[in-house]
Amino acid sequence: MSENVVHLHKPSDPPTPDTAPTVLTVVPDAPPARPVPLWVRSGRAVKVAATHESTRATMRAAARHSLYTLNGGRIVARRTWDGRTGARYERMIRAAEAAGNLEAAEEWEERLQRFRAARHHRRMDLLHSPVEAAKGAAVGAGMSVGVLVALGVVMALNTGHVGDVITPLSATIDFIALLIRIVQVVWGPALTIGPFLALLALWSVGRKQQAAPNWALPANVRSGEGEPITPSIVVKALRDLGVPALRNAIKEMGDAGASMLGPIRIAGCGVEVDVTLPSGVSTNEVQGKRRKLAENLTRHEHEVFITIPQAARTVRLWVADSGALDEPIGPSPLVTDDTMTADYAKGRAPWGQDLRGDAAALSLYQHHLLITGLSNQGKTVALRSLALWLALDKSVQFLMGDLKGVGDWNMFDGLATTLIQGPTDEHVIQVTEMVESAVNEMNRRIQAPPGTVFPPLIVLVDEAQVAFMCPAKDKDKRPYGGSKANSRYFMAVRKIHNQGRAVNVLMWQGTQDPTNENLPKLVREGAHTRASLALGTESQARMALGDKAVDGGAAPNLLRPGLDRGTLVVASDGVTIPAGQSSITVRTHYIDDDAAEAITDRAKALRDGVTTLHAIERGEEHDPLADIAAVVGDAPRVRTKDVLARLATRNADAYGGWSFIDLKRVLDDAGAEPYKSDGVMVVARDRLARALANRDTDGSASADG
Repeated sequence: MSENVVHLHKPSDPPTPDTAPTVLTVVPDAPPARPVPLWVRSGRAVKVAATHESTRATMRAAARHSLYTLNGGRIVARRTWDGRTGARYERMIRAAEAAGNLEAAEEWEERLQRFRAARHHRRMDLLHSPVEAAKGAAVGAGMSVGVLVALGVVMALNTGHVGDVITPLSATIDFIALLIRIVQVVWGPALTIGPFLALLALWSVGRKQQAAPNWALPANVRSGEGEPITPSIVVKALRDLGVPALRNAIKEMGDAGASMLGPIRIAGCGVEVDVTLPSGVSTNEVQGKRRKLAENLTRHEHEVFITIPQAARTVRLWVADSGALDEPIGPSPLVTDDTMTADYAKGRAPWGQDLRGDAAALSLYQHHLLITGLSNQGKTVALRSLALWLALDKSVQFLMGDLKGVGDWNMFDGLATTLIQGPTDEHVIQVTEMVESAVNEMNRRIQAPPGTVFPPLIVLVDEAQVAFMCPAKDKDKRPYGGSKANSRYFMAVRKIHNQGRAVNVLMWQGTQDPTNENLPKLVREGAHTRASLALGTESQARMALGDKAVDGGAAPNLLRPGLDRGTLVVASDGVTIPAGQSSITVRTHYIDDDAAEAITDRAKALRDGVTTLHAIERGEEHDPLADIAAVVGDAPRVRTKDVLARLATRNADAYGGWSFIDLKRVLDDAGAEPYKSDGVMVVARDRLARALANRDTDGSASADG
């Protein structure tokens, strides 16, 4: 049966204190109120108190100062032991032997022998010291008494009192008694205070060495932001890395691990040091703990880079100054120097800076190029900056396809021979036919007489993953995308990779988020220069840069998306890479659209004028003379070999196999014969215009092969 609980309360209208009645309200079936046990309330109070910031600070302070004293005693004990024994010399011998430095080991062994000989000599002296000390004390006491008596005799002769003979001796005895009384008074308090003074001394030693865990240290010491990198900090960071073999080896080393470290060198906005790992510790064990190592060095993960130099069992650590990598680098020399020109064969493109702060310049000579990374990380800008530099070499020709189609490459209109922009399947078909026309040009060059020098032809496709994933097929059911032997885009790229560099036909590609589907293995491995911005996984990093680069320390998957925009990991022999490394990290210059327009304007001024095609023309009907006039454009004259290249790009089916003889035949028939200018054969715009104006209006010259 349920109990009723009676509550006493006041009415809703507040009466006067004198007239306020007491109202009884009966609440049926109310559960009885149970008192909260005292231990529960106490536990809650302890929990709240333990989580309070002042409580945590007090607990940290108590632990810190207690450990200062404890570890200070350990430090003093070790120092005392090292001073009294040969333990220090034995540790140094073991460290030298572990490092393979036998000369240093022999030197330390000689020092140990000299220390033992000197210690033996001191111990032998101690055997004879009591007798010698007793004799010395007796002689000294006798001489002292004699001096005091002689002094008393002199005083007695001076004063005429015989009693003065013992006055100096008596005064000396009284002084000694006073010293004894002082010692008796001070001894008791000294025995009481002495242990506290000793503990204070140990605490001072521990505090000076910061001998406490990191969590117990004060906040200003614990954060360590911007703390300079010293040998002791590096060794401590390695010791606390969680690798048992490494920790034990450092403890056994006589120099506490200092022999593992090479010199700490200033390297750009950070420092660099080589660490020779002890036997039993592999380099990948250290590489796999990059985040923990960075935190042990009071840095963020992206501020520490671990690479593998040539030396065996060695890792190279580059540690940035705190926050330095978040600061932008300066503008590109392409922007600041409006007199700069390019040299495809001998020059290097100013791309950015490496982590040491040195200029990172890339050679593009006969190098197929692949740049990949997540979306919106600066891939197009990095790729475009290389094309902008190369455009300042007036001999370079461009075929460009932008399968994003948002205008990132608009400034190359009037500079590139072909510029196709758009994301649709039709644009992929156009880009594929453009690449196939480059294959035809490559084949024509290969069949030219030996020794013929060809101008560079750069075939650039941005957002190439769109082409690889295109589902469209041609009339013969051949797919444009994919990675099979009948894939038109894939096979065209492969052909250029196989033979293009020998005749200066080069393939540049930019792609997002590499996978086997949108970037086939044969294509990515055909690039001589491979660069990657931030990626999501290590497997993607291996696809982008290759196993060798990743095993050597390349880790674009550890770059921070968004924060490290424009930072590339590059694997190429076209850029200077430190000896023993397989890759280099480059922070690229940012060139915006306005600056890019200014650079391309300078590049256009170096040329006679280029008519840019925005689509690949198809169909069997064509007018050779009109097509020649179209590719010559507004330039007063164009070299015949450039005309042939532009015709092959304009209509590969009609002009892909043309030679100089074919071109000369059409021009001779029309009365626009090529001629020599400055030693090279050229086609004149005026002659073409006159031939077109004078030919018959019935189109007799419009049909050719």
